[in-house]
Amino acid sequence: MLSMAGNFRPHLWDPRLILSQIIAMQSTFWVTLGLWTAAAGAINGSTTSLSLMFGYESYNITSWSGRLSITAFGLNSLTGALALWLIVCRARQCSDYTLTLYLYHLLACWIFNGSFPTQLSWWLVNIVCATLMAVVGEFLCMRTESKTIQLDVHPRTDL
Repeated sequence: MLSMAGNFRPHLWDPRLILSQIIAMQSTFWVTLGLWTAAAGAINGSTTSLSLMFGYESYNITSWSGRLSITAFGLNSLTGALALWLIVCRARQCSDYTLTLYLYHLLACWIFNGSFPTQLSWWLVNIVCATLMAVVGEFLCMRTESKTIQLDVHPRTDL
């Protein structure tokens, strides 16, 4: 029998847990991205559409709306890092979940636009945001994992 002492999770391979965490992370990512892009659209005075989340043309740094869209993606990566901390809770798994999330986002963008992304700005924004999300998520999880466990320092005499 495997020794469970010191392990955070009793099972090394739990497909239901992994799948539910992927679904929760992807849902959180797209819902919060929708909220951030809606906020950016409200600031810009434009209508909110799925093209702001999945379209390649929304990554134009020379326009005000493009900069707001890029800012929304950056803020969403920080929100995603908080989601990693709350949902995944493991520092060593943060990069795996982040890469899976952004792979699904790539596939969704590819399907939405009908073509593979070739714009350099799209790739730069997504690579920077994925890196930010993974690093901040790992930092938050490591802080939680490395908290000291409070032990009772007073000897018990009433045994």
